[in-house]
Amino acid sequence: MKSMKFVTAAVFAALALPALAQTTSTQRIDQRQKNQQQRIDQGVKSGQLNRKEAARLEKGQARIQKAEGKAVADGKVTARERARIEKAQDRESRRIAREKHDKQRAKK
Repeated sequence: MKSMKFVTAAVFAALALPALAQTTSTQRIDQRQKNQQQRIDQGVKSGQLNRKEAARLEKGQARIQKAEGKAVADGKVTARERARIEKAQDRESRRIAREKHDKQRAKK
């Protein structure tokens, strides 16, 4: 019974966290996350990214999303938190570009 409550709470938390992150104070961060996710998806579709590269980039996106969730948890995203998240997004954007334009390709 306890495990069922824990699983239910974990699922609820996993679904609620992204909803909390959709506040007006992080619209720019959210839009950028969406754009970067589209770049990854397009890279997989075109064969520019193989599965391993895509998984690594997805993991980076998840880390940024987690950081955003923590920043939003108290209801206010400070300038320092926003700057840290945007810097992480900058790094991840460069990784996406680098991986998409290297010589590795997905097997067809």
